[in-house]
Amino acid sequence: MGAVVEISPLAEADRVRWEALARGKDTYFEVERSDDSYERTWRRLLDDERIRGVAARLDGRMVGIAHYLFHASVWYDGKCYLADLFVDAEVRRRGVATALIEWVARDAEEHGFPRLYWNTLEDAPARALYDKVGKFHEGFILYTYQPDANQGSSRL
Repeated sequence: MGAVVEISPLAEADRVRWEALARGKDTYFEVERSDDSYERTWRRLLDDERIRGVAARLDGRMVGIAHYLFHASVWYDGKCYLADLFVDAEVRRRGVATALIEWVARDAEEHGFPRLYWNTLEDAPARALYDKVGKFHEGFILYTYQPDANQGSSRL
């Protein structure tokens, strides 16, 4: 029988290992962030009631993290957005990611945010898991909008 995955909210003592995992996630997705960005996010994860972070441990060692936030919804009770999920490559396929998703879903429901959702890259290896535990909405396309800083505001 495999080791039991233990999930708990992030605590001050987790800072160093959390950052190592967060940087690993960013390296995987080819994202560069400043040291200040990690510090600001860490403080949010510990201090903001709507933004949460949890750690997954195997044999007492932190091997995975999840970051999520609660928000209102127009048509439903509140929703929970799973912003980040990352598991150390050495322990993948041992149930850590599934345990993290299930923990976040329970926490969200207990706090009145029963709908959990996330997005990922179309070719992400984690899709094999996500296709098992989540519901894929064929045909949905994600758009993001970021104003061009060089473009002046337009007036009608």
